[in-house]
Amino acid sequence: MLPKINRIKKKKDFEMIFKNSKSFKNNLFILKVIKNNLKLNRFGFVVSQKVSKKAIVRNKVKRRLSEAIRDKMKNIEIGTDSVLIALPGIEKKEFSEIKEAINNALIRAKLIIRENNNRPLH
Repeated sequence: MLPKINRIKKKKDFEMIFKNSKSFKNNLFILKVIKNNLKLNRFGFVVSQKVSKKAIVRNKVKRRLSEAIRDKMKNIEIGTDSVLIALPGIEKKEFSEIKEAINNALIRAKLIIRENNNRPLH
């Protein structure tokens, strides 16, 4: 799970991101990214009832997205707010597929600053 300091919870923060962000879409989710004036990254997750009517399933998707982001946190450029909006079908995917999709989306958004060999990807 992401540390509390790295989570977006306030409605006004979500609204600002939805209005002013850049979007990157794939078949599992939409990634919305905006710069913040903080020395940290923050993430929010939106999983609507379109994904599943069952709260158990929606919460599982949120946990998987959160964990996949947490694994990549040390490689993500500092100073961004991001929201991941889950799309229907994500609940049927394996965790490894979700991790791969998040990695690809972060690369497309130019948020990954380094991999294990410490050289920039963009």
